[in-house]
Amino acid sequence: MSAMKKFLLVCLFLQLPALARAGTPASGMSEAERYARRCQSQAAYRIARPQGTMLWGTKRDWDTEKVTEERSSVLVSAELAPLRQADAGVKALRLEGGHLVASPAPEAGGVTSGVVGTVLQGTDSNGRPVAVAICGAEPSPEEPGMVFYRIEAWNAVAQEWENPCVALDRVTDSRALAVSGFWDASGAHHEAPGKLTFACQNGAIAKCILWGYKPWASRDGQPLAGLHQACTRMARADYCGNGRNHTHQDTTIDMYDRLGLIQRTTEASEEWDPAKASFEAAWAPDGATCLARTRDGRALETILQECPNRFQKGAVTELDGGERCTVRRADVHPGSALLRNLSTAPVQGR
Repeated sequence: MSAMKKFLLVCLFLQLPALARAGTPASGMSEAERYARRCQSQAAYRIARPQGTMLWGTKRDWDTEKVTEERSSVLVSAELAPLRQADAGVKALRLEGGHLVASPAPEAGGVTSGVVGTVLQGTDSNGRPVAVAICGAEPSPEEPGMVFYRIEAWNAVAQEWENPCVALDRVTDSRALAVSGFWDASGAHHEAPGKLTFACQNGAIAKCILWGYKPWASRDGQPLAGLHQACTRMARADYCGNGRNHTHQDTTIDMYDRLGLIQRTTEASEEWDPAKASFEAAWAPDGATCLARTRDGRALETILQECPNRFQKGAVTELDGGERCTVRRADVHPGSALLRNLSTAPVQGR
């Protein structure tokens, strides 16, 4: 594997609020009228894999004037049944690996038949219901069993269907992957029968899947769900395991895991110079097991204050490969971590 394929360029940026669509909000609109208006936008989209600080990759709130924190989302999860709208005969959806299947399956078959056009019952981070429409489905060229979905959710503020995924320069119409279970505000994953997460391309959940940590898969008999969850913590520098990121935009990191799916980069490239990088942290599904320093340059003391009693000071620990932790978890041995990462010193003045 070349250095270009092994390094991971992680552009960490603040989540951008999305502009509500213009127009006078409709009033007194029936449910049938709302469903008839779903999936009208057919804007072009493309596959791209930029990094970000977001977990779900969704907008924080439909109200663009409202100040919201990073641990909120307009769409946290969706129910596979009962369906709010579906093709004739389709009663529910089920998740098979990386794609949805209509149940009972339509005669046409295939990984998208009976799925596109379906409206599911979703929930936002405040527990409020939100309708979610599946407007398009495109199997991944690399893995046909994994499907990218173009989704729209009902924006009660603008009274319109809108893509809940955050749009960025390199992904102007972000799609989503369907992942079993849901993630709460702390970034913890929960398996829940009948629930799924639409993980948008600009969020850590989807990023880690695209890197190769598919939570429904296994490697040498070992499930990858734990690695995927640890990756979502690492990608956002969520040291405390509380859902808060500690990153800056355009930060480059290198990561590597215990199973060898991704190996440490040893060759220099235009984007990554191993000689300028140093060990940052080791990672478990619930956050960092130990740290050498922070990714965004803040003092380690601020992390200790953010999650008191989690890390021990003055507990220097040597890891294999010549890496060293300066603070470590009291309840977990650093060597049990599933992932580790390197990063370069942050640019001053950020």
